[in-house]
Amino acid sequence: LPTQGSLLYLDTLRATFPQALALRGTALLSWAPSHPRAPAGWPLPTLYCTPAEAGALPSRAAALRVQLLFALQERALRVLEAGLAAELHDALADLRAGWPGLAQDLALGRLSPQPGLPEGALLAPNTARAAELRDECARGFEGIVQRLWPQLEVVVVGTAHGAEQLYCDALRQADCKGLPFYCPYYQMAGALLGVNLWPEEPAPRFLLCPDWAFCEFLPCPAEEEPRTVLLGELWEGREYGLVLTARPGEYRCRAGEVLRVAGFHKQCPVVEPVRRESQVLSVRGESIPEERFCQSLCRAVGMWPGARLVDYICVESALLGASSGACAPHYEVFMELRGLRDLSEGQRYKLDQCLQEDFPIYKSFRFKGSIGPLRLHLVGAGAFARLREALGSPLPMPRVLREERLLQLIQRTIIS
Repeated sequence: LPTQGSLLYLDTLRATFPQALALRGTALLSWAPSHPRAPAGWPLPTLYCTPAEAGALPSRAAALRVQLLFALQERALRVLEAGLAAELHDALADLRAGWPGLAQDLALGRLSPQPGLPEGALLAPNTARAAELRDECARGFEGIVQRLWPQLEVVVVGTAHGAEQLYCDALRQADCKGLPFYCPYYQMAGALLGVNLWPEEPAPRFLLCPDWAFCEFLPCPAEEEPRTVLLGELWEGREYGLVLTARPGEYRCRAGEVLRVAGFHKQCPVVEPVRRESQVLSVRGESIPEERFCQSLCRAVGMWPGARLVDYICVESALLGASSGACAPHYEVFMELRGLRDLSEGQRYKLDQCLQEDFPIYKSFRFKGSIGPLRLHLVGAGAFARLREALGSPLPMPRVLREERLLQLIQRTIIS
């Protein structure tokens, strides 16, 4: 990260949350199998209670479990930081499912023998903290983060928009209830493009800094003869596709991200990420963007009493090949629910119905038979954590699967 970006982040964090920079007051939950991930702020080891080596373990699940154990050891945490909201989500899901084992590990100061986990003593045994963990988990998991770390001031996530928004919303409503979320940076293709100077606002906005990378912008919707514009030519309220040259000598390319200009701060544009262009569903040219599909999906889930959406992913039927049968092109949706283990045919049809109501072009194709009925599958708990492990790198979750090996993995987890 540019030095200026780290300093801006740390200054903003300290100004809003005065105790956030306490020594060993930050726990980092992030998987970086090739090399330890740089923390969000200045790389000062004294800020972090989690060892950098833990994030470089080959197994994502093992890395998050080791980091979570170090975080649980420190009762006086001020900041809980994750590279992706999904990483925090999965670490806390592991806490829900395996808190008796984590409490035992805390009491003994070592990890229970499991494949992929390091052996030997990691921490000093802490029976008092283990007892506190057992007591709090036995009370339930709503607000568990603030109960386990009563001095915690903020949850920092490296990415909180797009696909990660689903996990942020789930965490805010349950495990992290009552805590503010702060996404400090906007990064793309390994380059830092902007910083969030407004940590208390629920939706992240980023100040684009002109010296950090060379950015151009394509107005949306696309013009007949597309021409890029520069930072000084942006208009408030409009959407633009990002064209990026991250470093001198690198290729100029479309980043695949659409931004909306939310305003200006000292003449520099402030933007909100809107959508990823690669995550569009289209079997007949209907082009349903991921954020609007998610809205339709959440509306359908709201019609299923007792159900809460945990995660989902979509597939266009062309990827299934012959296994999809002799039928019109269609979508297949794999989802994990909490509160329901099965759906009636009528409930499953609700999603297709919502899509028809929200997208007239989809309804038209469905009426003509050019697009077949959507197929909905329920998968077991933990299926998406295993899918993220199989992705092999800490990137935001895709919402449209394009790889056959990942499709086969998720198909093996279907329960209904």
